[in-house]
Amino acid sequence: MAEIRISDLAHPVLNDLQRQALAYGETLHTSFDPEGILAEARSATGLEDFGPEDYRERLDLICDEWGNDTGLTGLGRSGLRQRLVAYAKNRLLIHDTLKRHPQIHDIEISRPVVVAGLPRTGTTHLLNLLAADSRLRSMPLWESYEPVPMPGEALLPDGTDPRYQRCADAWAAMQATVPHLAAMHPMDPDHIHEEIELMHPNFSSYDFEWIAYSPRYRDHYLQMDQLPHYEYMKTALKILQFRQPAHWPRRWVLKSPMHLENLPVLQSVFPDATFVITHRDPVAVIQSTVTMLAYGQRMSRKRVLMSELATYWVQRIEHLLQRCVATRHLLPASQSIDVPFHAFMADDMGMVAKIHDKAGMELSAQAREEMRLFLDAHPRGKHGSVVYRLKEDFGLDPEELRERFRFYFDAFPARPESARRSS
Repeated sequence: MAEIRISDLAHPVLNDLQRQALAYGETLHTSFDPEGILAEARSATGLEDFGPEDYRERLDLICDEWGNDTGLTGLGRSGLRQRLVAYAKNRLLIHDTLKRHPQIHDIEISRPVVVAGLPRTGTTHLLNLLAADSRLRSMPLWESYEPVPMPGEALLPDGTDPRYQRCADAWAAMQATVPHLAAMHPMDPDHIHEEIELMHPNFSSYDFEWIAYSPRYRDHYLQMDQLPHYEYMKTALKILQFRQPAHWPRRWVLKSPMHLENLPVLQSVFPDATFVITHRDPVAVIQSTVTMLAYGQRMSRKRVLMSELATYWVQRIEHLLQRCVATRHLLPASQSIDVPFHAFMADDMGMVAKIHDKAGMELSAQAREEMRLFLDAHPRGKHGSVVYRLKEDFGLDPEELRERFRFYFDAFPARPESARRSS
């Protein structure tokens, strides 16, 4: 397993391609005018109706915060605006689909298996492993980015869905400009993704905090009633289920760290779900999170926000864990299971068997073989192993952090970790 040491995290040393991309970005004029974003979405889709107007408050806030962020590079500004246009297009397409097929609202999302846990706690590996079971329906990245096709858009000559190709092109560009991200969080088109991506057309979810440094949006998000946004996401899942071939499975496997601070809402929206709660040393989570975000900022920001990221994500992860400690007991024992990271890493198939048992599914011979094939094709450290330097790079003392998170260690079976590599 190759070690990846990022020695220029705070002061990036750029290669020729990165410099050229940043220089190109500075030639672009990027406006965050909400009306311009919505107009571009209308023009691209040929549609007009965005549905209920409550999203405008959130879109306007995001546009104002990002548009007035003078620390963004031209490339960063352009990328963020493209995201907002994509979300607006998806909103138009989703609302149009619901108007033409109102029976979608009657579709049931029955007995999903939902993984909730901090980022970097094995949730991605667990989700992709569970999704290898062909009896479960999952959502690949390309489908999450564009859940509804563009009107009249045909398959490519080789039969590829153009949505898949656009996702593959974006992944290739990411690998070229920020290559170490593949070791931290693969984003290839077939990668099974989080359903909160389906909240983006509603301009909600905590994911906007990952996309860009957004403390104002965070404060607004934390005051929001999350139930309407979870219902919006569930409706989008119904659309995907409506569009899928008849022989595809209808029992979903889902995952998001955001669920940790919204467990009562999650249970309300999916009352018959099996809830899988992962646990890991928060220090390992923080060092991985801030390193990944800081590394990505070499292309999106004029200065990498080392201290700001450290402060922000220590607080955010603390809030996620506080809410988990306060509400985890509300999930029925018959429908929920805790998954310690160390136990999952020591015997991932054994843990999967326990999850299947909790979900009332036999871990069949076929499912075991499908998972074995996935594991063979995706060995740990396939893209390398990042060496983290939490204290040296961010000035955070691991032991002091662990004391801050003592409330979490006391409540759940998470073990302090001494390793400094990614997992």
